[in-house]
Amino acid sequence: MAENTSIPTLTLDPNGTQAAAQAAALEEELKQAEEVKEQPAAEKIELEKLSPEEQAAVKEFSSQIDVMNTEQVMNYGAAAQKNISEFSDAALSTVKTKDLGEVGSMLSDLVVELKGMKFEEKEKGLKALFKRGQSNMESLKAQYNVAEANVDKIVEALENHEIVLMKDISLMDKMYDKNQEYMKELTMYILAGKLKIEELRNVELPALQKKAQESNLPEDAQAANDFANMIGRFEKKIHDLELTRMISVQMGPQIRLIQNNDSLMTEKIRTSINNTIPLWKNQMVLALTMYHSDEAMKAQHEVSEVTNDLLLKNAETLHQGSVNVAKEAERGVVDIETLQKTNLELISTLEEVRQIQDDGRTRRAAAEQELAKIEGELKQKLLEMKG
Repeated sequence: MAENTSIPTLTLDPNGTQAAAQAAALEEELKQAEEVKEQPAAEKIELEKLSPEEQAAVKEFSSQIDVMNTEQVMNYGAAAQKNISEFSDAALSTVKTKDLGEVGSMLSDLVVELKGMKFEEKEKGLKALFKRGQSNMESLKAQYNVAEANVDKIVEALENHEIVLMKDISLMDKMYDKNQEYMKELTMYILAGKLKIEELRNVELPALQKKAQESNLPEDAQAANDFANMIGRFEKKIHDLELTRMISVQMGPQIRLIQNNDSLMTEKIRTSINNTIPLWKNQMVLALTMYHSDEAMKAQHEVSEVTNDLLLKNAETLHQGSVNVAKEAERGVVDIETLQKTNLELISTLEEVRQIQDDGRTRRAAAEQELAKIEGELKQKLLEMKG
């Protein structure tokens, strides 16, 4: 991996044209980032970690620092801090404009579409067989066409998101580069300041204090005290720069984390487009074909069942009809039972007629005797009246 040999330019004039040019360059480079590069780990704040050229630049810059210049102390490293601040805002803006939740919703919509096909049966029997088979196939094909159209729309949107994510991944690489650059710049400001502080506390401040002690003049004592206070203020400024540098240190893994999330989502989208969708379409075509074959099999089965039922019923009907015809054919004109019953009725009738006749003769004989008796009594009564 090639080391970045460019040396950050340090400045004691944060409001100059150089800072403005750096800010404009940052914005332009973030927009046009395209290439993917591996990045070095962040250096520790040690002068020995810098290249010889950078060490020389730090020592040269350190010699120019004037802690007695209040404005210079206040603005020390402000250009680098401004770059870090603008860079953080740009990174935050990039994260805010990305809607990975929409991608997740689209992938969820895919699942809904893949589960949308319904293979249901509601009608039974031969009567609804052919109507059901035709209507179900048309319904399934319509469902498939709608689902396929919806999936194609989702795939198109996912492909657009994939392009955006790929650009973001490249952008994150460029942002990582810039973050490393700004962190190196801050590091050099901090090292230059610490070198200056070491020189001030070990050389210049003791000289002023010695002068004040030797002259015993209040103005010399005040000058030494003011110098010590300015060193303290400059130390606090260096500490502030170290805090800002820590933000840049933390920004590195954050950028890589976001970039990794983008990469994972891109892989997920590509897997869905290249594998899941074609597999789903193939399986749905197979499912439709199998459903068609199953419907044909069921139709043949039901036709066979109905045919068997008809043959069984016809056989039973033929059996019963043949038996009845045979029985009827074997019967005489008049059944013997009928003749036997008729004969019994005739004999009974003759017996009753004979009995009635006998009873009639008996009653007539009795009546003749009674009539003779009545006639005799009448004659006797008449004879009695003559005398």
